[in-house]
Amino acid sequence: MKTYQLSVKSKDECVSMDLSFDPDLILCFVSPGYKDLDETLEVLVNKYPNAKIAGCSTSGEILNTSVDDETIALTAVSFDTTRVKLVKESIEQAQDSRYVGYKITEGLAGEDLRHIMVFSDGLHVNGAELVKGLKSDVGANISITGGLAGDGADFTRTFVIADGKATEKQIVGIGFYGTSLQIGYGSKGGWDSFGIERKVTKSKDNILYELDGQPALALYKSFLGSKANELPSSGLLFPLSMRDEESELPVVRTILAVSEEDQSLTFAGDIPQGSYVRLMKANIDRLINGAQASANISQNGTKIASDLAILISCVGRRLVLKQLVEEELEAVRTELGERPSITGFYSYGEIAPFGEFAPCQLHNQTMTITTFSE
Repeated sequence: MKTYQLSVKSKDECVSMDLSFDPDLILCFVSPGYKDLDETLEVLVNKYPNAKIAGCSTSGEILNTSVDDETIALTAVSFDTTRVKLVKESIEQAQDSRYVGYKITEGLAGEDLRHIMVFSDGLHVNGAELVKGLKSDVGANISITGGLAGDGADFTRTFVIADGKATEKQIVGIGFYGTSLQIGYGSKGGWDSFGIERKVTKSKDNILYELDGQPALALYKSFLGSKANELPSSGLLFPLSMRDEESELPVVRTILAVSEEDQSLTFAGDIPQGSYVRLMKANIDRLINGAQASANISQNGTKIASDLAILISCVGRRLVLKQLVEEELEAVRTELGERPSITGFYSYGEIAPFGEFAPCQLHNQTMTITTFSE
């Protein structure tokens, strides 16, 4: 496997880019504030017509151990024997999420399929339902990871890149095929739960209406104090821990939108009626330790060196860590060693199993890592 990385600040840098290999895959994680995206992608398509070009908008671009804005974190990859296939699907409304997930995996099906990586619209999708669709018809030997596109802390517009074009309301799946590819993955958080556990007494899909019979938004605001005036972005600092009958381990859910009209909260994934939630807050040391733990899990308990690591970390972590955000990337680098190229983005949701032998799930507020080696 060969890799090449570049932090792109203008299309001219792509014009002068000179690779020593013909890439199979070009990953582009792009700031919503990057200028001339269409022109830059056109340059890449013309220069590397055989490459699959994919990625999404971000809440911060990760390249090596740096986090940037208004750039493209570009990583070109040439595999030795692994084959790559790309499929894309439109998503107009969140209730289509499970079906679209199923269509993605249907389009990637193959005898030697090894791994699926997904980049999804971040605002018009129910991530939990998307995951259910993705894993509904794949074998246990096929792993699935990925994330939901970001838009800083604005929650206004996200886009996904597929076939070298950036499009809203889209999901792209990348299939990796072959017996030589080794995949690792891990997902850890580091948030602390506090307060009493409350029962979800009214909800539909990913919209929460009532907790313990009380309006969800009013109750949630009572915990936020002055931060309530900054919703929905301040909700990234106070996610919910949720457990239900289907989940042995609690998962974290982050707010995407609020409605004053019906006093509801909309989350990136399902909040089933009858489940139990608790409010969460950040512990900076635990967030950084969680990132390192995720890197350790992604190595399946070994020190086998990987060639590429894709990091998808929640925008809420970035808002909490602030100027310390690169410390979680340094922690990952320390665990993975100097060999792998590191890229990724800050997201509105992360898709991965908790670890080996665990089912794939939607996460929020985690650092999710996928490692590749041949």
